[in-house]
Amino acid sequence: MEPGRERYSRKQKGTAAEDAAALYLASRGYAILERNWRCRSGELDIVAELAGRLVIVEVRSRGSNPLPGTPEESVDARKIRRVRQAAAIYLHQQRHADRQVTFDVVTVLLHEDLSIAALHHIREAF
Repeated sequence: MEPGRERYSRKQKGTAAEDAAALYLASRGYAILERNWRCRSGELDIVAELAGRLVIVEVRSRGSNPLPGTPEESVDARKIRRVRQAAAIYLHQQRHADRQVTFDVVTVLLHEDLSIAALHHIREAF
């Protein structure tokens, strides 16, 4: 590690990406209802509302040390299954079972200082 450079934890990187995603969505008219909602089946990064629909948003990020693949590619079948399971519990607990729901993905590329290099919003991703 070079002198003067901080090393950020995975949690700090995830928080920076989720903050960026929430700001982006809010700037596009989404009402943020929940962040980091947890249950036994998993976690929902962001639950938002737009035009009467609930939007479950999975946030994926990559830092300056690139892992193999893109953030989009990290949303695999296992991740989709876990998000859908958590969403079903959320909808039941919050009595939203009759609401139309979509699943979006927001990917964030971070610079070493946790500033945003790029942000991509995929609507109705799965």
